[in-house]
Amino acid sequence: MGKQVWRVVVAGGAAAVFTAVAAVPAGAAEGGVSFTRVQVNGGKPIVIGVSKEVAVPASFRMATTHKWKWPAVFLYRGGAGDRLWHAVETSDCIKVSSGVCDFNERMYFDPSVWDMRNSEAGAWKVGAEVYFTGGGGDTDDEGLTVHVQRNSRLTVNASPEPVSKDSTITVTGKVTRANWETRKYASYGGRLVSLQFKPAGAVSYTTVKKVYANGSGDLRTTVKASKTATWRWVYYGNTTTGPSTSSGDNVVVK
Repeated sequence: MGKQVWRVVVAGGAAAVFTAVAAVPAGAAEGGVSFTRVQVNGGKPIVIGVSKEVAVPASFRMATTHKWKWPAVFLYRGGAGDRLWHAVETSDCIKVSSGVCDFNERMYFDPSVWDMRNSEAGAWKVGAEVYFTGGGGDTDDEGLTVHVQRNSRLTVNASPEPVSKDSTITVTGKVTRANWETRKYASYGGRLVSLQFKPAGAVSYTTVKKVYANGSGDLRTTVKASKTATWRWVYYGNTTTGPSTSSGDNVVVK
């Protein structure tokens, strides 16, 4: 199976962003095309850090009697000019019937190479478009919303280790999240984070309490050491920030 690839920046620095079709994907630009079965990342948020390319799966069905080239789905806000992707790769037509094709697609996001703004975190609409052979095309709003999130991270430290039964353990940690503009992780203060523990021999964690990070993202709380267990922090994220789970810190109770 072949594929078609578009990059945001091409030779000479010109932007390859499908500018020949409609300015705003609020319906058919020229008509004659139907996009259905559109999915982006299985409906899950797209979480992006600061140093690794993220490949996001997408798929769609296109029906048209036009001769076409370059179909794709994309993320946008406002007009179609405000788009978010660094590269798009689509399969060739997977024929369903006459004039009907399924496509598999990947959107690529790489904050280590391309500039991203922190304000780009949040809700994005999904559009679909295609160029027609000989000129023109069709751009549609697909009525879907995808959240793009800044990755978060958590650290943990439980001490002292080991500890006597029924003594006090202090569990600390820190919440940070990706700053796309500096390409570094920065403190993420004020977050409500769950402290969990897993006793020795258990297969799952249990939430013990919830703690707010201070303004610098630092976490600190105390618990009673009743049994040997592994401790961790869990943050469940929000509309602009992805969830994260710290590693586990095992404390032996003597």
